[in-house]
Amino acid sequence: MNTICLIGRPNTGKSTLFNRLIKEKKSIILDEEGITRDRVYGKSTFNGKTFYLIDTGGIDISKKSFVDQIRIQAEIAIADADVIIFVLDGLTDLNENDKTIAKILKKT
Repeated sequence: MNTICLIGRPNTGKSTLFNRLIKEKKSIILDEEGITRDRVYGKSTFNGKTFYLIDTGGIDISKKSFVDQIRIQAEIAIADADVIIFVLDGLTDLNENDKTIAKILKKT
């Protein structure tokens, strides 16, 4: 069974998308950054295809608490995934976090 990983900067809607796809409220959703720190796993079926889904914390290049640990968890999820969905905020311009994530994904 394929595994899909949701990657992006903080507060782009990764956890909201994750919860909708698994049809549960498993990931916590708040407007505050840094809520999701570890990988969260779920199972979903879409168009007759069943797959595992991984929600990750937002990758942040700042020096705030826990950002290194969150990034490590996200990189583990990337390595475990068959498919990576890079979630962006369509209401804002790309920022340095988005560009850093794109570079990480290019290396994968």
